[in-house]
Amino acid sequence: MTIRKAISSDVSLLYTLEQELFTIDNYPLSRGSFIYHVRNNLIYVAEIEGKVVGYLLVLIKRTKAKLYSIGVKEIYRGRKISQKLLEVTSKELISLGFKQLLLEVRTDNKVAIALYKKAGFKVVKELRAFYKDGCDAYLMELEYK
Repeated sequence: MTIRKAISSDVSLLYTLEQELFTIDNYPLSRGSFIYHVRNNLIYVAEIEGKVVGYLLVLIKRTKAKLYSIGVKEIYRGRKISQKLLEVTSKELISLGFKQLLLEVRTDNKVAIALYKKAGFKVVKELRAFYKDGCDAYLMELEYK
């Protein structure tokens, strides 16, 4: 497995993966959004045998970093790809001087919550009816030391 920063030629693959992973209720990103984020934010992709099988997007706004999206193709889950994406991204953020990483996650997404807690994230607060379908979210934070 290779983890690397996304480049412009990854946009179509990222968009296709996004459509596969997220329903409309989960705010999937458009092709144009991926073009923007590859240029202006931090996107890492996970490759296995030359195929993009997962990605992680962090939004950067001045001194704040927010994990916006993470996804792995279903057939590649259980291989610690998300964990590796988080590790590589955290190292990059630390090297850039960031002190924390924030995210929102559906309260019913037990797998993601377990991943984030294992990575050191803590629940900061609950956000009521955060998603289009009315599901609540947790605001979580990972502090870098």
